[in-house]
Amino acid sequence: MRVLITAGPTREYLDDVRYLSNASSGRMGYAVAEAAGVAGHEVVLVTGPVALTPPQGCTVVRVETTGQMGRACVEAFEDCDCVVAVAAVCDFRPLCRHEGKLTKTGESVSVEMIETDDVLATLGADKRDRFVVGFALEARNPREGALQKLRAKNCDVIVLNAPEAIGSDENSIELIDASGSVAAAWSGLKTELATRLVEWIGQQWDSD
Repeated sequence: MRVLITAGPTREYLDDVRYLSNASSGRMGYAVAEAAGVAGHEVVLVTGPVALTPPQGCTVVRVETTGQMGRACVEAFEDCDCVVAVAAVCDFRPLCRHEGKLTKTGESVSVEMIETDDVLATLGADKRDRFVVGFALEARNPREGALQKLRAKNCDVIVLNAPEAIGSDENSIELIDASGSVAAAWSGLKTELATRLVEWIGQQWDSD
């Protein structure tokens, strides 16, 4: 199986030096990429800026912005059987990017924001016979929010985790399928969870 995996954050620039982003370390996505490679799958890793070394043997595409990640994923997905979208992409970007560096004026500053393109929804809309796994980080009504994302983005399964996972070596996840049922639930090191997730995806793929 050839697997597309996204990892890390994206950045949306206000000016040439300042940007909006999030605290994603990329550890979970990189762990999934490594586990998929160990399991014998071909891996395409589309990664935002992180301080991690990619696993050996995978094809690496480095991006910064959500738009760049979207274009890289659409191109790579054509030759893949599955996508595991772990990346924590920015949902909003400044309407205007200023050239150079904005300087202080002593006055308040208002920044108009617009939504970025939805990378996972774009892939899900054209998934055909490919397997789509999304990640949802939810704080309130987590299962309800995750299920809404699964349906909106046309995923086969969505992996629910909590904000405590950001920057941590450990995580607790639930796999929610299209019926809203919890197909699996695990806690532990992200490397261990990645191995379990890849095994689970492989089982679903083999059963089709």
